[in-house]
Amino acid sequence: MTAIDRRRFILAAGATAFCAASSSSVAIADTYRCPPCECSSDDVVFDEPGVCPDCGMTLGPTKEADLGLEPARLQPLAGVFKVRGATHREHAAITVHYFLPESFAPTSKILLVLPGSGRNSDEYRNLWLKSARQAGFLVAALGYPEDEYDFAAYNLGGVARDLSYENAEIERRDRSTVIRMQDEDLQFAVDTNRQAWIFPDFDRVFDVLKRLSGSARDSYSVFGHSAGAQILHRMALFYPESKADHIVAANAGFYTLPDLAEPFPFGLHGAGRTADDLRKGLAARLTLLLGELDNDDDAGGTLLHTPAVDRQGMGRLDRGRTFYSMGAREAEKLGVEFAWRLSVVPDIGHDSRAMVDAASRILF
Repeated sequence: MTAIDRRRFILAAGATAFCAASSSSVAIADTYRCPPCECSSDDVVFDEPGVCPDCGMTLGPTKEADLGLEPARLQPLAGVFKVRGATHREHAAITVHYFLPESFAPTSKILLVLPGSGRNSDEYRNLWLKSARQAGFLVAALGYPEDEYDFAAYNLGGVARDLSYENAEIERRDRSTVIRMQDEDLQFAVDTNRQAWIFPDFDRVFDVLKRLSGSARDSYSVFGHSAGAQILHRMALFYPESKADHIVAANAGFYTLPDLAEPFPFGLHGAGRTADDLRKGLAARLTLLLGELDNDDDAGGTLLHTPAVDRQGMGRLDRGRTFYSMGAREAEKLGVEFAWRLSVVPDIGHDSRAMVDAASRILF
């Protein structure tokens, strides 16, 4: 990775079919910097994405185009825009941090990314910059405002609403937050209105990206880490008819098991799911990506403990294996093809960058 002293401006005209169609646009500088952290490389500009050689933080674009609300086209390279929220949340705009590489073509893949509980779509987009440049795909990370999308609307996909919890014991550690409560302390209402769920948003954002980029693709891939993985494994169960051709869920904290007898959110009972719905979910192309070392309270992130959750396992690795094994058993019982895959990343814990690297090898 070589530092450069000046910005390189690249004309968009002729770069790809899309760029040719919008040749009046000029790409912003395709250079990268460390987030200000008072390390010795704060003022250094790099010509390749990656990590800061001094502090190890992920490099971000030096500049990105702010396209506002629902733009007419994408600016090449790094940018951000907003789309309106779905039904009943139109005022809650979703932030889309994207990267459109110079090599992008109408047949290139499109990847959506769901961040963890930090909702930091810019940082999760930055984790994919190197892969996007190398493989030529469009990556777009979705940022949902936390004041409009609570745990029920985000982690649980909107299948639950009016969430409250009492008597929770919250312990904050150096790298993690541990929450303990009884199952009955988690109070909510099940919302069977599909328009209130978060999952259809992804198809809608994909359609926007397809139109703005000139893509000819009919499907997209989607990656979620931590809280994002909670969303995506539930997407496979509740919205298997999506336009996603590959779902990668990495390091989910706990699971909605493919069990029609276990009460939601720990299973599917009471959430309006049928055996036919479960068959479709088990046939979804879902990859569970688990860290070998992500299996205790100190691994990082936020980990919930209730009696029902702990029956899945005491850590994310065991819980993911439980979810996968139950899926395999249910598929055999229901006589349906089991399309899920399980991949354990050795020597890795709750590490978003390492999981992105592993997911990139799977997807691209």
